[in-house]
Amino acid sequence: MKNDQISVTSDNIFPIIKRFLYSDQEIFLRELVSNATDAILKLKTIAKSGEIDEDFGNDFKIIIKIDKKKKTIHIIDNGIGMTKEEVEKYINQIAFSGAEEFIKKYEDKKNLSSSIIGHFGLGFYSSFMVSEKVIILTQSYKKDSPSVFWSCEGSPKFSMKETERRNRGTEIILFINEESKEFLEHDRILELLHKYCKFMPVMISFSSEKEKEIIINNVDPAWRKNPFHLKEKDYLNFYHELYPKQMEDPLFWIHLNIDHPFRLTGILYFPEIDNKIDFQRDKIHLYQNQVYITDNLERIVPDFLSLLRGVIDSPDIPLNVSRSHLQSDTSVKNISKYITRKVSDKLDSMFKTDRENFQKKWKYIKIFVEYGMISAENFFERANKFFLYSTIKNIYFTLDEFKEKIKDFQKNKEGKIIFLYTSDIEKQYSYIKDAENKSYEVLILDSPLTVHLIQKLEFFHKDISFVRIDSDHINKLIPQEEKEEKSDSELSYREKENLKKMINTYLKNELNEYRFSTIKLENLSKKDSPFLIIIPEFLRRMKEMNFFVKSDIKKNNKEKFYELVVNTNHVIIKKILDTPFEEKRNNLLQEALNLTFLSKNLLKGKNLTLFVEKKLEDLIQKN
Repeated sequence: MKNDQISVTSDNIFPIIKRFLYSDQEIFLRELVSNATDAILKLKTIAKSGEIDEDFGNDFKIIIKIDKKKKTIHIIDNGIGMTKEEVEKYINQIAFSGAEEFIKKYEDKKNLSSSIIGHFGLGFYSSFMVSEKVIILTQSYKKDSPSVFWSCEGSPKFSMKETERRNRGTEIILFINEESKEFLEHDRILELLHKYCKFMPVMISFSSEKEKEIIINNVDPAWRKNPFHLKEKDYLNFYHELYPKQMEDPLFWIHLNIDHPFRLTGILYFPEIDNKIDFQRDKIHLYQNQVYITDNLERIVPDFLSLLRGVIDSPDIPLNVSRSHLQSDTSVKNISKYITRKVSDKLDSMFKTDRENFQKKWKYIKIFVEYGMISAENFFERANKFFLYSTIKNIYFTLDEFKEKIKDFQKNKEGKIIFLYTSDIEKQYSYIKDAENKSYEVLILDSPLTVHLIQKLEFFHKDISFVRIDSDHINKLIPQEEKEEKSDSELSYREKENLKKMINTYLKNELNEYRFSTIKLENLSKKDSPFLIIIPEFLRRMKEMNFFVKSDIKKNNKEKFYELVVNTNHVIIKKILDTPFEEKRNNLLQEALNLTFLSKNLLKGKNLTLFVEKKLEDLIQKN
């Protein structure tokens, strides 16, 4: 029996492993099962190479067992095994230069990749994160080699000896420490196996004292297959295998498969996306050779792809660097560009080959495309060709198509084509009605990303300008040649000041929640409303740019973005000013203002424009 000491530059290697990787304790199981998988795949490679004249059969398997009474976990494989010399080389000599270098490089805990252990030859040593003692029993595929016993209790000291003959392969026995006893629970280990080992390429079975043996994994997942051999049913079945809690089918999918200049396979699914951004980054899973790595692909793929679901498998994504270095890695850059191009190519192809079907799906993918356009430059250029703009009549146009349709009659004085749009058909009904009366086309742009998208579109297309329908009177949004209607008599300075004073008094006493930034008296048409509530385009965009920012502006000062326009040419304003009795005058003003606020949805309720118009007529007749 040999008693010796592991070759390592510092005696504190085990405290280092436990200290720096404590938060990732659960990956010990992935690392050990990955090692067992490698052992079997290596043996298969040797068998195929013809180096030895022996048939190992096809009954390759990894067995995982829990013995709760003995507080042990067993990971058993029938792979290549190890000789005594190989145990010396791969177990007794840790494969990195020193503990101090390890600490220096990864002193920032946040920079640690969840798979760092395996990439520094430390996969086996992850077992000491949860174990007070670890035993290795191994038998090499080489018949003349003896079986080897190795044991260590979490210090540089170990014991190694030859032992009675065993079957080919390796068994790792973990004696779980008290702090990690959760890993002796059947359901906990089952959860980890489903998370990390669900698609490993070697059959994995799992059992415990009270539970029968079950097979954990699908050794031949859909993303590894030739797309020509897969049918729609196969893709849907795999989607629900990935996401068993998802009841709805995906809209469509993209199969990724490239082996030069980098290696990558995968399937990306497009789910039905609501008109909101879900920033959960747990939808696309990253694998390396069918071994689960992470569900956080930040800085590996563009942000907007986090709205999709599916699998990406690539051995060319470096996992032993900090995330800050990922963006500068050539392979990562190329992978990101490739995936972005494949997504845009798929959408473009759908648009060109079956536009009607594409339009049916558009409302479910629109926000995804918007997010991509504002966050990824190369996607913006491609998506511009198939991004669809819907009018209030539910007719779809591309940017160029819509420009062509409105270029002759929706231009401002500077010659820019004006894209009028609404963010809420119901709330902005009265403004839409005014636009329709002038035969203008109005788009629906109602996502939280609208302001960011139109800013970018205006930057790249200097001949267009987006204007929301409620940002001013319709005649000012797109000035017409006809002369503005004149009032019978202009208000005097005193009348204007009295009118403003009355309105301010009412707003202060009755509607102090909405303090308008300005009150403007304008000589509009007699047919226009007596009062108009607007949010100037510039101010509203400032407000909406803060959509994702938790700020006082967003929370408390929304009323400062409103402006109140008073139509001094409206008959109700004339009646207010001509009424000699102060009480009656104030009542008439308040009633008219109440109706205006109601129609603009400032006083809780739905759009009641038609109702308000009727009430205003009644008010005029009554007074």
